[in-house]
Amino acid sequence: MASNQTEDDQSVVIAHVAREIRKSRLHFQLKRAAQVQAAKPSIRLSHLQDQVIEGLQESGWERRLHNTVYRQLMLYPKPTHPNTPIENTKEPLAYIRRAQSTWEKRILKSLNSMCTELSVPLARKRPLAEQKDLKARWNELGAEEPDLSAFRPVYAPKDFLDMLITLKNPNCSPGLHVGTLHGWGLIQLPLKVSSLDDLREEFRELSSVSQQTGVDDHADASSEVFDNERMRLGRRVLQANHSPLAQQYAKKGCPGGLRAELWASMLGVATDDIDKLYYDQLKSYVFQHDLLVDSLLYKDVKLTATNDDQYFVFEDYLYQVLLVFSRDTKVLSHFANSSATPAKSYIRGMLGVEEYAVIYPPNGIIPFHGFSMYVAPLCFVYSDPVKLYYIFREMYMRHLFRLHTISSHPQGIISLCILFENLLQSSQPQLYYHLREIGAQPLRIAFKWMMRAFSGYLGSDQLLLLWDRILAHESLLILPVLAAAIFAFRRVNLMQTASYASTDAVLSDLSTLQVMPLLQIFIFPS
Repeated sequence: MASNQTEDDQSVVIAHVAREIRKSRLHFQLKRAAQVQAAKPSIRLSHLQDQVIEGLQESGWERRLHNTVYRQLMLYPKPTHPNTPIENTKEPLAYIRRAQSTWEKRILKSLNSMCTELSVPLARKRPLAEQKDLKARWNELGAEEPDLSAFRPVYAPKDFLDMLITLKNPNCSPGLHVGTLHGWGLIQLPLKVSSLDDLREEFRELSSVSQQTGVDDHADASSEVFDNERMRLGRRVLQANHSPLAQQYAKKGCPGGLRAELWASMLGVATDDIDKLYYDQLKSYVFQHDLLVDSLLYKDVKLTATNDDQYFVFEDYLYQVLLVFSRDTKVLSHFANSSATPAKSYIRGMLGVEEYAVIYPPNGIIPFHGFSMYVAPLCFVYSDPVKLYYIFREMYMRHLFRLHTISSHPQGIISLCILFENLLQSSQPQLYYHLREIGAQPLRIAFKWMMRAFSGYLGSDQLLLLWDRILAHESLLILPVLAAAIFAFRRVNLMQTASYASTDAVLSDLSTLQVMPLLQIFIFPS
């Protein structure tokens, strides 16, 4: 019986992957390549199929198909309980679904209130003169200084954490501390998270036994030999054009000179002329319509990246990518794997009439304070805004959306919070208890790090090493591990603090930290 169930599950996955590939551009390209092969004079009708397949293999199409299948398998949602109703597969727990719905209504209410207060519409068509002006200064958007003083972020990480803290499982006794080991944590939910032993197994390539980019390339005189060997191996991996191989290689870090190509390989992003045309089409939508979220994105860049010594030079790139992203309806496909639902608004005068509801903004995502920092580090890796855009979109749809949605997913932000509190309580109980007693709950400080995947907190070179591992392991679990490792590393100073303010001050500057040694010491203590 179990065997039949497994076979049925496999059939569903195979059917899903085949359906997605048939809808993709690759399907059309493969058919056209097969026609070209079949039209060759050397082809014999008696061996037509075999010779066409052989020709496709030799010209690299088979490898591209393998990579696409692999990508679809990575994106395919993990199976839920067989008795879970279809409409609940995005989020099986009813109380989590209600919380996410309540949160979405709160965000939309805040957005609508801003519209009313400022007397600005959610969207308006730009006059022709304004469209021409925007086109002319597209590459110098940072030079403009619009008055955004009246605009405020719809929500910040602190607001989101305050919402998560209120969550309770109605089926659990209030006195039963199931969320964290000793009941000392802020998140009190019965979600199963990884143990330190599980993490050692998942991130075994991080062990000090293995040489790492981020450790051994700075060690001593032998680092040059290590660098040369990693570059040589990395080029061979890229030449193979094999996504799983690139992921395995990147588990030990990516050399700076190969990172752009390795990330593109891992994410399955290969831009061509059609992608450039689509990007230009999205740009034209930006020129045609002004959205309220445009001002929110402008304000966010001004408040975060523009004030950061590492990222202020990328201000123009950030505007371009974020404005285009807000118009991209292909981003909506990630909601199939998310507990969230795209935000909706109603055409004027038709409030509450479902037929007149439209998704707003077109990508369904209302940005929070710090959202632009998801893009900023990528500017160090990609100089072409088109490539930068598609890499960011894929990273967001695969990983980053989980950091600002309420869900019971093992890599959702709630599970990451519980894992962080468990790790710190079990490894540093005295420190955790001290911080709790002085009113400096560790999660209140670490939450903003995790929600932004440490962007804007670590030095850019260290952040990219961290993101190498997120992509290589297809896992966000490394974020709470690093957060706990930072607290453990600064333990001596933290034990001397007497208030939240002094604790926050000790942890305010992470720019000098070396990520890989911290992770190694925490996961694999000698």
